[in-house]
Amino acid sequence: MAIEDRADGEFRQTTLPPAVERYIPRDWVFPIVFAAFVGVLVWFGHSIQQFLLPGPNTVTVPSFVGMALPDASNEIMRMNLKSTVAGHAVSNQYPRGVVMSQEPSQGMHVRAGRQISLVVSDGVQTILMPDVRYQSLRDANLDLSHARLNVTKTQYVRSDDIPPDHVISQNPAPGMSVTEGTNVSLLISKGGVTSIRVPNFDGMDVDDARTLASKLHIKLGQIVWTPLGPKGPPHGEVVHQRPDAGTTIGPYDVVSLDASAGPRQSGYIIHQTHVLAAVPPAEAGQNQALHVRFSVSDATGKYDLYNGYAEPGQKFDFNVTTVGTSAVYFFVNDTLLGETKVGQEPPNAYGGPKTEPSPKP
Repeated sequence: MAIEDRADGEFRQTTLPPAVERYIPRDWVFPIVFAAFVGVLVWFGHSIQQFLLPGPNTVTVPSFVGMALPDASNEIMRMNLKSTVAGHAVSNQYPRGVVMSQEPSQGMHVRAGRQISLVVSDGVQTILMPDVRYQSLRDANLDLSHARLNVTKTQYVRSDDIPPDHVISQNPAPGMSVTEGTNVSLLISKGGVTSIRVPNFDGMDVDDARTLASKLHIKLGQIVWTPLGPKGPPHGEVVHQRPDAGTTIGPYDVVSLDASAGPRQSGYIIHQTHVLAAVPPAEAGQNQALHVRFSVSDATGKYDLYNGYAEPGQKFDFNVTTVGTSAVYFFVNDTLLGETKVGQEPPNAYGGPKTEPSPKP
């Protein structure tokens, strides 16, 4: 039996082996070939249908986003699927414990028993606004970046108190509760005058001296109220200054004054001073509040100026008035970190020597 075949664009005769011709009648060849072709076509179509169309054990995945995790898990189990928490993430949109995203996504067709992966919200996480006042702009940017806060605005103004390129103030204020990504505005110093000639404050009333110092952008430091006996100057008159009149100082140097306590005053010398201290930064992996205490020791005894808790890096700014020989001590977790001598009483002020103050344990 001969069969025509197409090869290379030409027809040729192909003769079947005699044994095959004996078992396959000539009239059956075409029906067998056609049946085989139809079978392959049906099988291929069925495969396409199975791939494109859901079968009897296929589930259409709904949306679980916005559902509480227990509710989503129960619904997934009811649909004969399995659930797993693939991770957690901070979110300003979804409350804590609510599903943020899922895989497979909504509308996908999956077989029964398929695992649904969920990402669950940790909610909005708040932190305490760090205190970056008096820091250089570079250090402030580093601290705020570490806290995942964004510096979106900086404004430069003249300041005779804060060195150039250092932070004067901030918004939000230190210690406020903020969320990650909060925008922060900084007021930055561009410096003040380069040098100042100290005027003569001797003989002036201490209030007039303060006014003149403010006008000349001079910072007054410690004011010592000194008892000068019955023949002393009136109360509040400046009797001595440090440094002397005519001295040239920098814009951030201070001038200290001795003022008369008045002719009828005697005994203790009263000191006024400014104390600025910062809690040490947190060690790696630690950010808990620290126990902070400022203790004052003077002629009236010992007392705490501040006793409480503070965040690492938090700053304290005090104006302290003490009597006689006095000092301020700075403790963190009951460890003495700093000591400021406020004033030293003359040995004969009370008819005999006075002992040094000691830090309160």
